[in-house]
Amino acid sequence: MGQYTIGVDVGGTKIAYGLFDGNQNLIAKKKVPSDPSLEAEPFFDALAESIQDMMREHHLSADQMRGIGIGMPSFILFEEGKILKTTNLTKIHDFPARAYLMKKLGGMRVLLDNDTHVAALAEHKKGAGRGFQHMVYCAVSTGIASGIIIRNQLFRGRYGWAGETGHMLITPGQGIECGCGNKGCFMSYCSGSMIVKHIRQKIAAGEKTRMTELAGSPEQITAVHIQQAFDQGDPMAKWAVEQMAQYLAVWLYNLYQVLNINCFVFGGGLVHFGDRLFPRIRELFDQYNGNDLPVYFRFAELGEDFGIIGAAELLVSETNCV
Repeated sequence: MGQYTIGVDVGGTKIAYGLFDGNQNLIAKKKVPSDPSLEAEPFFDALAESIQDMMREHHLSADQMRGIGIGMPSFILFEEGKILKTTNLTKIHDFPARAYLMKKLGGMRVLLDNDTHVAALAEHKKGAGRGFQHMVYCAVSTGIASGIIIRNQLFRGRYGWAGETGHMLITPGQGIECGCGNKGCFMSYCSGSMIVKHIRQKIAAGEKTRMTELAGSPEQITAVHIQQAFDQGDPMAKWAVEQMAQYLAVWLYNLYQVLNINCFVFGGGLVHFGDRLFPRIRELFDQYNGNDLPVYFRFAELGEDFGIIGAAELLVSETNCV
């Protein structure tokens, strides 16, 4: 078996590639735009070509490669390597991506997993979760999700997407409909993309906020404008942050009760709320918890490279050959 690994981090706007040596040191990386207009086959044709370009640039042959790891914002049947659906690359669905890529790449080993899982692997091995046997990676961004590490192994569940805890229901049938198709999941109340929908509802009902002025229109409000307005004392921004804190604290408390894992690592865009949000989450969590046993809240450490690091880690962490 070869020693080199390429980790690929696929997002809605960019694809990042990282080349790792036999000691899992990152030795080269590049980014290219992702094209959401592409169907699955041309999308993965382009991805395979970029992988081959990186190998050629570094004079690597297929027999020098351990394989290719890929993280995607998708529901993936892990054992089959089949993508069921992809949230922000909607034309990629019901596609046998692993088999297709292995054929395009001359039989090289390929593993695919969802982006939260690869982030969990990265932060557990090389980031804020180092030294913990059990860890929950909490993706708090446009969406809400988790990656669960138990006994130093990623837990995927039967079909491969364990950890989609943002879609656990808290007020079934009530509230704003989420992309999962339900109303009343945690994500529908406290993710970056959904909290602005609650704000727009309030604006449409006649409530005033500085966020409209800061963004230019209600349709352009983002989490950044919530932070700016919060710092200016805007009541609606303060209400939004409190709602996020309330639901995120219940979400974390429920995860703690189910799993009894005491290390939570937070990554994603909502981390930028910092002291506006996380001390309040901690306060509420501790109120619900009611005991003095240590529970650690940590922030991800690997920055923008977490996706390629975690994707490459798929090849190292897997004991089963695929």
